[in-house]
Amino acid sequence: MNFNNQDAAVSRSREINEGLRKHMSTIYMRMSAGVLVTALVAMIVGSSPMLLQLFLGGPQKYIVIFAPLAIIWFGFRPESMKASQLKMAFFGVATVYGISFSAIAAFAARDAAMAHDVALAFFIASSMFAGLSIIGYTTKKDLSGMRTFLSMGIIGIVVLGVVNIFMQNSMMSNLIAGAGIVLFSGLTVWQTQDMKRMYSPNTPAELASRMGWAAALNLYISFIAMFQYILHFLQQR
Repeated sequence: MNFNNQDAAVSRSREINEGLRKHMSTIYMRMSAGVLVTALVAMIVGSSPMLLQLFLGGPQKYIVIFAPLAIIWFGFRPESMKASQLKMAFFGVATVYGISFSAIAAFAARDAAMAHDVALAFFIASSMFAGLSIIGYTTKKDLSGMRTFLSMGIIGIVVLGVVNIFMQNSMMSNLIAGAGIVLFSGLTVWQTQDMKRMYSPNTPAELASRMGWAAALNLYISFIAMFQYILHFLQQR
């Protein structure tokens, strides 16, 4: 009888581990799909002078810049929206970020040094993101206490970033970029651990999908932010 109980426990443990791996893989695939959409949109818009002028050629560029924040704050509600709606909002954010990055794509297409910096920033951000995710997944230390500090810090650099759009202060830009790399690195580690802890094989499919889209958005934002800040420093050379 004891052997039967042990076999059942082992089988249950394997089932949970397999479910967790599938859950985490789904989140990372969604996040990666968002990054791919951003890259494709940036290349498409960046290769068209007409589209660049349409989206970034005048005051409308501020709409493009602030649109991701508006969607995240007002149009992404995992607690009340369906998974299908969260999916649309997620790719909406990825698309608008792609339009924002189209100017970078346009410069990179004309300047080999800029193209090199973009590729290097992407490689560094990808390597950092992978390493930080592994740390978050494997660490036994409870990182829940980081959440408040990270949230307050990120709100702070977002506010400073908005102010600096108009001030154009290079010192402040460097401080924001440095703080941003640290804060979003910490967010990646914490979010990965939180995703792992929140998983339960008994969670209804719809709720699990909603949680997955929320986690994918958080990881996507962290990656995009790290890429931007790393590229900022590379361009200072």
